[in-house]
Amino acid sequence: MQDQHFLESDWDYCLVLDACRYDVFSEVYDEYLDGTLEKRRSVGSSTPEWAYRTFTDEHDIAYFSSNPFINDLGIPLNELKWGASCDYEWSASDHISNVFDVWKSGWDDDLGTVPPDSLGEAFHEHQDAVEAADRTVLHYMQPHAPYLARGKGQKLKQIQKGIRKQEEAEKDGDDGGALSALGDTIRPKVENKLEGSELAQKAGLWLELDPADLVKNGTREAAMALYEENLRIALESVADIVTELDGTVIVTADHGEAFGEEGVWEHHIETHIPALMEVPWLEVE
Repeated sequence: MQDQHFLESDWDYCLVLDACRYDVFSEVYDEYLDGTLEKRRSVGSSTPEWAYRTFTDEHDIAYFSSNPFINDLGIPLNELKWGASCDYEWSASDHISNVFDVWKSGWDDDLGTVPPDSLGEAFHEHQDAVEAADRTVLHYMQPHAPYLARGKGQKLKQIQKGIRKQEEAEKDGDDGGALSALGDTIRPKVENKLEGSELAQKAGLWLELDPADLVKNGTREAAMALYEENLRIALESVADIVTELDGTVIVTADHGEAFGEEGVWEHHIETHIPALMEVPWLEVE
């Protein structure tokens, strides 16, 4: 298995499926797409880590981002107060020529995420930028939770709202005072502690599951069924948009997703287990 070599590989359009496991993708992709599939090793087990290790120079890319961690705000990841909890001094706008914040413009508050069609709409609205850039990335939020079949998400909604509030506060020159500063110090320590607890990780996933399915089928089976459905919904959108793309098209992921492998649930920074590091690399025919 070779490394992902995201930027070193030859492509004109790259469609990134957030938190997409290789094994689940390999079982269903050919119902939607034709092409040559490889298993590659990502450089990160979470979006902040993947972005930090992938985009290290200045890149002429039109990047349509459904993920709030890849944004045009200019706030480094290590200064984000919600969700990232890392020490990476990196912001997308320092490395990527044109980032479109679809995580804001295409957000669906009822679903608690950015549905795939919103990404396509943003892509169609900014064709001038696409034509001007050397390359284009469409970063889908799915199959990452929340699960669209349930129709209501929790965790991502809190991250999205928290980052938007931080953006507004910085524009207003408001640092939140002493209480906010204390929270900024404590929050990463609490999140790091929770990420080391299997029970806490599972509890975070339970927020996205139907209680009846959870009791009947258990955490892993209930979550993976919704996860596969999320992937299928994303692939339907991908299959529609690739027919419009002229050039080499790749479908890949930033990282995978864990469902109890080695005691890990969901995904976390610098947790380099196969479920999180093995990603699909499909060259679409």
